[in-house]
Amino acid sequence: MNKSYWGITQEELFLFNCGSSHHSYRFMGAHPIRWRGKPGVRFAVWAPEAKRVAVVGDDLGWDTEGACLEQVGSTGVHIGFVETISPGSRYKYRIVTAEDDIVLKSDPYAFYSERRPSTASIVYGLPEFTWSDQAWYKTQQKTPSYNQPLLIYEVHAGSWRIKGKEHYYTYEELAEMLIPYVLEWGYTHIEFLPLMEHPLDQSWGYQVTGFYSPTSRYGTPEQLKYFINECHRHGIGVILDWVPGHFCKDAHGLRRFDGSPLYEGADWKRAELPLWGTLSFDYAKSEVVSFLISNAIYWIEQFHFDGLRVDAVATMLDLHMDKPPELHTLNADGGRLNLNAIAFLRALNETVFHYYPHLLMLAEDSSSYASVTKPTDLGGLGFNYKWNMGWMNDMLRYMASSPADRTQQHHLVTFSIWYAFSENYVLPLSHDEVVHGKRSLLNKMWGSYEQKFAQLRLFYGYWIAHPGKKLLFMGGEWGQFDEWKDEHMLDWEVLQYESHQRMHRYVKELNYLYRSLPVLWQNDFDPACFQWIDVNNASQSQLSFIRKSESGMLLAIANFSLHHYCEYRIGAPMSGIYTLLLHSNEVKYGGNTTVLQRDVYSEEIPMHGQAYSISIELPPFTFLLYAFQSEE
Repeated sequence: MNKSYWGITQEELFLFNCGSSHHSYRFMGAHPIRWRGKPGVRFAVWAPEAKRVAVVGDDLGWDTEGACLEQVGSTGVHIGFVETISPGSRYKYRIVTAEDDIVLKSDPYAFYSERRPSTASIVYGLPEFTWSDQAWYKTQQKTPSYNQPLLIYEVHAGSWRIKGKEHYYTYEELAEMLIPYVLEWGYTHIEFLPLMEHPLDQSWGYQVTGFYSPTSRYGTPEQLKYFINECHRHGIGVILDWVPGHFCKDAHGLRRFDGSPLYEGADWKRAELPLWGTLSFDYAKSEVVSFLISNAIYWIEQFHFDGLRVDAVATMLDLHMDKPPELHTLNADGGRLNLNAIAFLRALNETVFHYYPHLLMLAEDSSSYASVTKPTDLGGLGFNYKWNMGWMNDMLRYMASSPADRTQQHHLVTFSIWYAFSENYVLPLSHDEVVHGKRSLLNKMWGSYEQKFAQLRLFYGYWIAHPGKKLLFMGGEWGQFDEWKDEHMLDWEVLQYESHQRMHRYVKELNYLYRSLPVLWQNDFDPACFQWIDVNNASQSQLSFIRKSESGMLLAIANFSLHHYCEYRIGAPMSGIYTLLLHSNEVKYGGNTTVLQRDVYSEEIPMHGQAYSISIELPPFTFLLYAFQSEE
């Protein structure tokens, strides 16, 4: 186990073959090193079925047989040291398959790549970066994320702001604009759509060719590190969308990498994902597991990401998901669960939390699989958060319906509380809901132009007060009217109009209110934090509830109807003063309420099963939030 191949040990290769290499990127791929006093680049690539693997590129020529790599025993890994290649050079692997075909492949472990449509890998290595975010990590380690506010601003770097068509801001330039904006609007985290190298802009990064390559669209790896370092210095966390479920079929990518189905499974029915035109990873192969788990650690260790939002978990778990019947397969037990994917996800989360206990691991999962956020030793998948797709779908369906129909759909608003504490949920209002003809959040709302704004304010208020952490896609904060157009910049110009300006102000103040009230985030996942006051008022499309913690108690009231009530009585659990914190229909937010009664005193009039009650004015499409304090 002591033999070394240009610095790569047999033990490292053994762990890679066993699926237990958590840092395989440290020796796989292209690494500029000095060997016996000579500078060069060491290459290592997994291609077990290849007859021959060589490196070709700028320094060796592209139409030559290249510099041949040595296959190390039965490991399937080809390794070599090439003196004539220098950092910054473009390269690919020239692979001779078992059928004597010749294919040119990008490096699966490339740390940097050409900008599309070019497809070569670039020798880059792992250069040192001077981080100055130690204070951020000390702060994060003091309190678990469960007991902190989590208010995520989801961003697509190629359309938040751009200079022109396909003329993007660099990561450094984005730092100058995006960080101050996120700070001013009160978000705790930025979540980026995938930043790995991908050939098609319209895939938004979800169809990857370079899993270890920060996309060159927005600059260099060092510039991305600079962005994250600056976020941390200003108290902002950064989450990365990560895609371990599938990969592109592009000829230079992972598909049939060595002439055989290597990263994908040999069973084409399992490998094919026709809905996306991609191939799923084969989690039964230990080397694929090493590749993926090391990739997660790479982004956390090398770039200091604070969390990974794992994409399409439902598709990973379900062998039938997004597939026509002719592609359905069964597992060894005769079921449709992908048992290898389950084992992989558990190993992934165990590994990540072993090294980084305070990291955020969020599952984008629309399945009914139980215990996604439970520890693996209790039978769970081991994530610490899961997107609440059910809440999102129900609420958007409800908000799009007419007030007349809402009396028959009241359950869509209330059902989520039945399962709200079964997982650690994030309430996502993400990019997926405002694209491909689905319309923007504002334009999903029922009614006239003014009613749409009123209902979006109502919806956001209910979203903030509902148990669970929060995520909002860019543009939603000012009520972008058109749906997201990924090739164009957000419609910032609408902020010249008063209605959007006032929506912008509302969301900003709502964000600050959320962060300033620990009762809204301290006990998000404890059923004791929530109590219905009036849950069954379907005929009037209204509801009210309590949020409570050791920090206090809040009373939330939502009117989803067209009716205006001058005197509306709400049950109150305690005697005292209820102080108005938020009124979504205030003029300053775009509503028409000018006179506000800030303090309301409870009366000893039983209502809604409570010993006390308060009487308030309740305009249509309005959300109200009150803080309780005793009369003493």
